[in-house]
Amino acid sequence: MNDSKMTPEEEHAFYSNPENLTPQGPGRRRKQRLTELVPVRFPPDVLEQVRAAAKADDRSVSSWIRQAVNRELQVDSP
Repeated sequence: MNDSKMTPEEEHAFYSNPENLTPQGPGRRRKQRLTELVPVRFPPDVLEQVRAAAKADDRSVSSWIRQAVNRELQVDSP
């Protein structure tokens, strides 16, 4: 797999191959349990920026958003 973004069709073809389903690296456990799913919607241009930032940090979009929210809350805390 290369580093460029795959189309949904390319992703489907890639993950249809059982050889591409082997986990890479050690598993990671969250420090704390997540408690609730909160749906959040973004305009397409913002979502693309979030995806690019998450990829640059080698994180999932959800993980990147959680980190950004946590950072923002720490900045605003007295």
